[in-house]
Amino acid sequence: MNIFENYLLKIEKIIKSAHKDNLLELPDSLSGINVDIPPAKFTGDISTNVAMVLSKINKKTPLELAKQIADLIKDNDNNIDEISIEKPGFINLKFKNEFWNGFILDVLNNSSYGSSTSGKKNTYLVEFVSANPTGPLHVGHSRGAILGDVISNLLSFNGHKVTKEYYVNDYGNQISHFTKSVYLRIKEILYDETFPIDDKELYPGDYLIDIAKKIISKNKDLDFKNFESVSEKLKKLSIQESLKLIKINLENLGIKHDNFASETDVINNNEVDEVIKNLKEKKYIYEGKIKAPEGESNENWVEREQLLFKSTDFGDDKDRALQKEDKSWTYFASDVAYHNTKLKRNFNILINILGADHAGYIKRITSVVEALSGEKNKLICKVSQLVKLIKDKKPFKMSKRKGDYITIEDLINEVGKDATRFIMLSRSSDAEIDFDFDKVKEKSKENPIYYVQYAYARISSVFRNTKNDINNNLETKNSDFNFGNEEIKLFKKISEWPKCVEVSSEKLEPHRISVYLYDLASEFHSYWNMGKEDVSKRFIHQDNTIQIEKLVFLKSIANTLKTGMNILGVDTPEKM
Repeated sequence: MNIFENYLLKIEKIIKSAHKDNLLELPDSLSGINVDIPPAKFTGDISTNVAMVLSKINKKTPLELAKQIADLIKDNDNNIDEISIEKPGFINLKFKNEFWNGFILDVLNNSSYGSSTSGKKNTYLVEFVSANPTGPLHVGHSRGAILGDVISNLLSFNGHKVTKEYYVNDYGNQISHFTKSVYLRIKEILYDETFPIDDKELYPGDYLIDIAKKIISKNKDLDFKNFESVSEKLKKLSIQESLKLIKINLENLGIKHDNFASETDVINNNEVDEVIKNLKEKKYIYEGKIKAPEGESNENWVEREQLLFKSTDFGDDKDRALQKEDKSWTYFASDVAYHNTKLKRNFNILINILGADHAGYIKRITSVVEALSGEKNKLICKVSQLVKLIKDKKPFKMSKRKGDYITIEDLINEVGKDATRFIMLSRSSDAEIDFDFDKVKEKSKENPIYYVQYAYARISSVFRNTKNDINNNLETKNSDFNFGNEEIKLFKKISEWPKCVEVSSEKLEPHRISVYLYDLASEFHSYWNMGKEDVSKRFIHQDNTIQIEKLVFLKSIANTLKTGMNILGVDTPEKM
């Protein structure tokens, strides 16, 4: 039961009825009316702004109108115990205790409690990670990977169809340098030639030795004495082996993509030529010159005629180049073509998860998608900010074996998948995050993942010790429970779960789920600790039995915790 959605519909029905009776004037649209969680300083379980929305058209102050509408609600709903009005015109509704009995049984009988049943269901393409296939993923990729995965889970939970995609940048100079690096490692193994470690264009990580060994063992018919003769074959083999590493990294994070799209395929299938032709026909491309970037000396900048996309037509600060000086395509041009392939697959909404270093790229790519599709906000970009790793109160040292960065493998080996996923979602993705290894390993309230998992484990222990299975549905049709204010306080928190899911989905901000779960767990632990002083708050009787209403209470909390943790891709252990 989504009480906010239900009461929005009830209030709309009440004011429409009052309009028919000439008691209220209504605007053409009621979209501004909402039912929300009241601020902590207000009494009430839910709050509505209906009086403020209708004030102007009814030529009354919000407070005057609030009193009139409050009486209408009271007359039409026997679940209401108390109605209060707060400036500038909020109407706060407090439910009778009996209301919560029915509410919590509805929650228990709804396996998808919290998901949205209303609104249009869309098809989404979520592109995330898309790191160059030149080695294992590092910590900088992990936050964006988890963000993309959990946004996908959240959208799927709400009934949308989601495709998760990885764009493989397997074309261009970085791939040439990577292939040459693998080749030189092969020469090092086969012919005892020293790898030129100081060459800045090469990839120095020792992981290349493993890739080289695998290529040698699987391709004994290849002659590696001459680079030119083997380079094309070696490029494909090197990318294959690197992608295997990347997929293992992602799998260890609990992530599996539905599709891997290749930049090489985009180029070879003439997708760039096609999209350039399309944009020319729409008159979004012209031959022109670009002024020197801000901060760069005009003396060092050579203005030249080049093919440009009119991104300034869509609010960008300058038009963007599609061709280099040698007439080859820029990275932006191939990215435009790739996004055109997304559009051709008829997704309603495209989502890109970008690293902090790509934030400046957002306007040009959203502009070109708007130009190609004719739709604003067809492409939504979310930026995943930097992660600072801290151990022993100092920055965590780099991985010597993997190169000049810390790998996802390093991170998971330190703290595990669950902690990595939860902590990466503990703050908004557009804010930098400190990942403190010592705190993540603490068994205390200071460690949010432990605190949430421990709440579920505590509830599981009660079920286990009373010979009940937490994974089974509770069979009870009786709603004649006697819950007190402390239990209802937790039910009110559970009632906020659909609102949390709704806002998290609309804003694509899954960190709200982590925050909600921590708050719910905190309220549960506080209730648990009350049992040390108050016998009535204890769950298990001396004969190891338990009242059905206590099971209902615990099961409703456990289900909500598990649903949220499933969205985050984090386990809920029954023992800790």
